[in-house]
Amino acid sequence: MAYKIVLFNHKGGVSKTTTSYNLGWMLSKLGHKTLLVDADPQCNLTALILGDQFDQYYYDDVTKLNNIKNGVAPAFEAKAETIKAIACPNPDRNPNLFLIPGHADLSEYETALSFAQTSNNALVTLQNLPGAFNALINLTADSINAEYVIIDLNPGLSAINQNLFSLCDAFIVPTNPDPFSVMALDTLGKILPKWVSWSHQMRNTFNESAYPLPDTTPKFIGGIIQRFNIRKGKAAGPYRDNINDIKNKFSKQFTSHITKSHMLFPSESYKKADIEPDYCLVEIPDFAGLLPKSNSAGVPVFDLTDADINEQGAVLDGLKRKKNEIESMFITLAKKIIKLKESSLES
Repeated sequence: MAYKIVLFNHKGGVSKTTTSYNLGWMLSKLGHKTLLVDADPQCNLTALILGDQFDQYYYDDVTKLNNIKNGVAPAFEAKAETIKAIACPNPDRNPNLFLIPGHADLSEYETALSFAQTSNNALVTLQNLPGAFNALINLTADSINAEYVIIDLNPGLSAINQNLFSLCDAFIVPTNPDPFSVMALDTLGKILPKWVSWSHQMRNTFNESAYPLPDTTPKFIGGIIQRFNIRKGKAAGPYRDNINDIKNKFSKQFTSHITKSHMLFPSESYKKADIEPDYCLVEIPDFAGLLPKSNSAGVPVFDLTDADINEQGAVLDGLKRKKNEIESMFITLAKKIIKLKESSLES
C-alpha cells in the first residue's frame, strides 16, 4: 500500500502546490514511484504536470474523464458502476511520477460530502461518499505500484479537505516566514485533531459501505519554511524573527495540541530521520530567476539543464549554483521523509 502524505495549511500563498510538485518529483527521481493528487479546484498542480497540454486534456474524449472529480463520480452520482483506477498522465522527463488531475468543479461535491460526514450514515445513499476519495487514490496508486502519494489541498477548512487529510498516513505543514503563518498554526493545532477525532468516530459507521474509511491516524512529519530572500548566506533580517517564531510554535504549542490525538511519530523515529526537535524539515528560499525557466521547461528548478536555463557566463554560473542549492534541499527533504517512514514502520 502506498504511503499517503498530505501537504496542508489553511493559510494561502505558502507554496503548497510548488512543494508538492517538487517533493513528488524528487521522491520519484530517487527511485520511488510517486502519485500526485491535485485536490485543489484551481488545478495548479495539474497545470505544472500537463503544461501546454492542460486545456486539451479536459477536452479530449480519451482523457477528459481521468481526473479526481470524475474518478469519484460513481459514488457521488450514484452510478451503476464502481470506482476504478484512472489512467494517469505523467511528465515526459520523469517516468516515475504520475498524477490524478484536479477538476475545477470538484467543490460541487462539497455539500453532499459534508452532509454524509455528519449524518451518522442515516441515509443509505450517502454511505459510500466518505470513503470514495480513499478508494480512488488507493486503486490508482496500486495500478502503478506507487510507493508514495502526495496530496495537494486548497487552503480551506472544507469537508473535502477534512476527508483527504484524514485518510493520509502523514502530513507536512508548509509555511512562509510571516506573522500570518504563525497565527495559522494556532488554528491548525485545534482543527486537525478534531478532524482525526471525526475519522476515528465515523470509521465504524461506514465500515460496511462499499468504500470504508481507512484505519489511519495522520502523523506530523514536520514543517517547511519557504519563500524568503537570502542575505550573506542566511535569511534576510525581516524574515529571521518569523522563522524563529514558526519553529518555536511547531515545537511547543502546535505539537502539544496534536500529541493528545497521537499525531506524532515516536521521538526515536524523528532522530533516525535527522529531523530536528523544532520539526523544521527544511528552509527553502525564493527560487528567484529560476522559477520562470522552470515553468517554461516543465520541470522543477533542480532539474533544469544548461539549455533550459539558456544563459551564459556569470549569470549561468550563478543560476546553476542556485539550482544545485535547491536540489540539495529537496534531496534532504525527501530523504528525511523516506527515513521517517522506514523508521516508523519498524517501530
